Amino acid sequence: MIQITPQMRILVAIEPVDFRKGIDGLSQLCRNEFEENPFSGTVFVFRNRRRTTIKALVYDGQGYWLCTKRLSSSKYKHWPSIGEKVSELEAHELLILLRGGDPASVVTAPVWRKV
Repeated sequence: MIQITPQMRILVAIEPVDFRKGIDGLSQLCRNEFEENPFSGTVFVFRNRRRTTIKALVYDGQGYWLCTKRLSSSKYKHWPSIGEKVSELEAHELLILLRGGDPASVVTAPVWRKV
């Protein structure tokens, strides 16, 4: 099972992707289009053109997880649009997005991390 933690880096693809792609195709997209290392533990989130399905790709140190969520009766109306090719989200924002909500409308305490 995969768990999204506040320490994880989460990148959301702004544009839809071809959902015929599997792990290899999506990891290649991460390398070539986003210039990110798919082995870094970053959670990469993608959507289909119709905005009904989300795929999340993450490497956990042993292998890849590829998770899919398809909404049964609605669409993902609130998709991040800030950024060039990807937008970064916090863990709580991803959970809201996965439930079909608008992560930008949620007011939370400022995020702080010890460096």
